[in-house]
This record gives sequence, C-alpha cells and structure tokens, in this order.
Amino acid sequence: MSRIALVDDDRNILTSVSMTLEAEGFEVETFNDGQAALDAFNKRLPDMAVFDIKMPRMDGMDLLQRVRQKSTMPVIFLTSKDDEIDEVLGLRMGADDYVKKPFSQRLLVERIRALLRRQEAIDSGEVGETEASKIMVRGELTMDPLRHAVTWKGQDVSLTVTEFLLLQDLAQRPGFVKSRDQLMDVAYDDQVYVDDRTIDSHIKRLRKKMRMADDEFTAIETLYGIGYRYNEE
Repeated sequence: MSRIALVDDDRNILTSVSMTLEAEGFEVETFNDGQAALDAFNKRLPDMAVFDIKMPRMDGMDLLQRVRQKSTMPVIFLTSKDDEIDEVLGLRMGADDYVKKPFSQRLLVERIRALLRRQEAIDSGEVGETEASKIMVRGELTMDPLRHAVTWKGQDVSLTVTEFLLLQDLAQRPGFVKSRDQLMDVAYDDQVYVDDRTIDSHIKRLRKKMRMADDEFTAIETLYGIGYRYNEE
C-alpha cells in the first residue's frame, strides 16, 4: 500500500481528496502547512506527495526545496489558475507534475498512479530494459525517460509527466500524424474522460515551454481536424 502525503491549507480539499485516495487503496497523511509536513517527513518519508503551492508558514516551493535536498520522491503541485510562473519554477526545482485547481479527483488519482508506476520501475531497474526508457534523440531534441529530462539545442526544458509523454509519443515517429484520441490514450488512463480541448491545451503549453528554449521552435505541427505530428529538424 503506497503512502501519499497531502499538504494543503484548505481542509475541504484535504478531506475530499484523502477520502478518494483511501477508497482507491492508498494510505494517506494530511498536513495543513509545509512546516508540519516537513517535520513529519524528517521522521518518515511518504512514497509520494501532493503539495499546494500557496500555504502559510512554509509554502509548497520552500517545502519542495527542502525535500529535494534528501529525496527524489515524486511530487505533484496543486496550482491555481494564475500560477503559471510558479508551475515553471516548481518543475525546474524538481516537481514531477502539476494539477490546476479546480481539478478532477479522478485525474489527480491517475497522475499519482502514473508517477508511482514510473518510480517503481526506476527503483526496480526494470525501466532500464525497455525501449521506451532509452535516451531518444530527434534532431535538436533529446529525451531521457529515466531522468525525465528534456533538452532542446542543449537547453533544459522542464515538462510535466503529461507533457513529457505527449512529446515522447509524437517524437518517436517523426512525420507520422497522431490523432487527439491516440494522444489521449498515451496521456490518460481509459477510466479518465478528457475532451479534445484538454489535449490541445497540453500541446499549447508544451510548445510554449519549448519556445522558452528556442523562440523559433516549430517541430510540433498541427493538422487541423486531424491531430498533431512531430517534424524532425
């Protein structure tokens, strides 16, 4: 049974999310602020954690920085609608993913499961033997699934788990078109419903992050009404 730590100053979120996770078979610990969580982590680390960014006493950014000094456990940030700058900083500091408030609890559960599967594969060494785990180079793009690392023209690019999976799937077969339905299957469990606009939003953010490394980035092409493809440059 995986242990999940929830850190948020909103008691309603702590109650509802912990009930959902416990119903899914997880052991859950809840904390109202970052300092309380850090005190507990110093005694015993959970298997992964979900942090709100804005909290009293110690916010999610400070908590993540302290945790990363001694642990690589997966961390998801909960962010508000206007926290895009914080998202980028958090990912650069070592967060693994983020989910925007208000959020689907089912989506959060699936992001948690995805990160736990990835961490388990890394810890067991199994991931090193699969084709999907090998370092992939496509023109100026380099992707290292083991380290969840992406570079473009030698510049590091911080991506969420979902963005990484979408880019990896597109880049594996340059020139081949991927429909939105195919990309949904890559990024989400079958039990999670998302519409076309969700994939479009992920691709939009993915392009924006790649253009932070290179403002002339055009490798991801939209084929209107069909889907997307990666053009090797």
